[in-house]
Amino acid sequence: MTTRGVLYVHSAPRALCPHVEWAVAGVLGTRVSLDWIRQPAAPGTWRSEFSWQGQAGTASKLASALRGWHLLRFEVTAEPCATAEGERYSCTPDLGIYHAVTGIHGDILIPEDRLRAALQRSRQGETDLEADLNKLLGKPWDDELEPFRYAGEGAPVRWLHQVV
Repeated sequence: MTTRGVLYVHSAPRALCPHVEWAVAGVLGTRVSLDWIRQPAAPGTWRSEFSWQGQAGTASKLASALRGWHLLRFEVTAEPCATAEGERYSCTPDLGIYHAVTGIHGDILIPEDRLRAALQRSRQGETDLEADLNKLLGKPWDDELEPFRYAGEGAPVRWLHQVV
């Protein structure tokens, strides 16, 4: 079963751009040429967006292929399909990688056992419940990536595939 998604490279040093293309091509099994534009949020870096189509699990393979480069900020999304929920991966140099399962409307789905564990840690005074929930929702990654998501003038427009 195939799905589709988007790779957002929010910032990459120029020297890393061809390596990103090679890594994506290796996962997708086809030649990839990304359209790179300057990233105004981090002078000297570049950004790109790439719509992909592949088997369920492709998003995790893309995230794994890109996660080892410390200077790279990226997100990978995958739409749900008949055999798999949707996915979202976010990665920053400071926070590392975040993964969330997403539903048909893009909402983050948090497994029951992770919520129960957060409640338990909070009850025992180990952590703050709000901070734990924010991590489960990916808020620290969203906060760090938000300035990079806005590309400024000349940003490509991505049309939605399906409106619910």
